[in-house]
Amino acid sequence: MNKTKYAWLLCLTLAACASDHPAPVIDRLPTAKSTPAKPAPKTAKAKSATPAKGKDTRPDSYIVKKGDTLYSIGLEFGYDYRDIAQANHISPPYPLYVGQKLDFRSLKSGETKTVMAEKPATAAATTEGDVVIRPLSTPGSVAPATAQPEVQATPLPAPAPLITGPKAIRQPYSLEALNAPPPTEAPQSAATPAPDATKPVETAKPAENATPPADNNAAPAAAAAEASDWAWPAQGKVIKGFSESGTARGIDIAGKMGEPVTAAGPGKVIYSGEDLRGYGKLVIIKHDSTFLSVYAHNSKILVKEGQQVAKGQKIAEMGNTDTDQVKLHFEIRQQGKSVDPMKFLPGNSG
Repeated sequence: MNKTKYAWLLCLTLAACASDHPAPVIDRLPTAKSTPAKPAPKTAKAKSATPAKGKDTRPDSYIVKKGDTLYSIGLEFGYDYRDIAQANHISPPYPLYVGQKLDFRSLKSGETKTVMAEKPATAAATTEGDVVIRPLSTPGSVAPATAQPEVQATPLPAPAPLITGPKAIRQPYSLEALNAPPPTEAPQSAATPAPDATKPVETAKPAENATPPADNNAAPAAAAAEASDWAWPAQGKVIKGFSESGTARGIDIAGKMGEPVTAAGPGKVIYSGEDLRGYGKLVIIKHDSTFLSVYAHNSKILVKEGQQVAKGQKIAEMGNTDTDQVKLHFEIRQQGKSVDPMKFLPGNSG
């Protein structure tokens, strides 16, 4: 009986194992599919500003050569020598050495610099290559700082007025003087009374018709490159013309010793002296950011550096310094490059 019972249980066990339906499995900890973080859009770089036509074509720098001076370099490139010195941290007497690099970038007109757009500071996930970088804390997880109550400044008390009286008066001893009441007002003094500190001090008002002082360092007036805006610097015959291939970078105007030399246009004197070899006593006027005019071989200079001059104003007297005859050597420079003055001067000088 027991053997039959055991055999029957064995058959049931084998039948259960042979069933095609697997036992159910419950996944109590399902894992959500992780979505890969999308790479943050790359920050666009600001495009370099395309220089407009007609921009300054002068170089950004210059390497000093043997024989160069700050004055000659300024004339060569059309800059005020003091501006070159300031831009390159050169102090008087402006020493230079061969191979020194001078930076002109801050002197060039209309210069623009390329600005790279900065990455915005956000809490979103960003990517660097194949690595996903997420912020340590989510936005809003940090409690805002408690606003501190505004502290009101306590106004300072007004200063006490200066007490100048009453003053004690010495009198000989007597019963009348002892019983007399003290004086209520101090005796008058010839000294000027002290000002009352509690009253505001009135400032002197400027005169209505006062003329403001002239600013010799003001920007030079703009002068257009047209014949009508230029005037002849001297009255005389042109004895030597301009040559692009030769060494004559301007024109020579004949004249007599001491005859007036006048400004060809309004501007600012950026040089007056005789430090440039071959020019004698020289005056250079800056008319705007593009044009300079040069007046050489003078016998006497009548203007100073930094002075504003008007068109037709006498700036020097004709002479023969550093040359073999009395004449005016006149140049017009456009961005430092010599151009033919005859293209700018009206009509004929003589």
